Amino acid sequence: MSIKTKLAALTLAAITVVAATAAEAKPKINPAVVGGALLGAAVVGTTIAAASQPSYGYHPPRRCYWKPHFNMFGQFDGHVRVCPVYY
Repeated sequence: MSIKTKLAALTLAAITVVAATAAEAKPKINPAVVGGALLGAAVVGTTIAAASQPSYGYHPPRRCYWKPHFNMFGQFDGHVRVCPVYY
């Protein structure tokens, strides 16, 4: 679970608690406004969670090339494929 998803869930839980305590007291605000705020928070939280990339599966670009390889005596031994990772 990404940090954005956790933050969206925490925000939704906080709004739910505020709405529940406001519903128990004498309503000073319209319940339809509270319901609309909850629905809006759910939509925004879902959008944030869906927009974030997962931390697994992402690999930085690699540029592979062939590098000459020499043995311990300095003689050419062939080529080696080298793929450094750039962060």
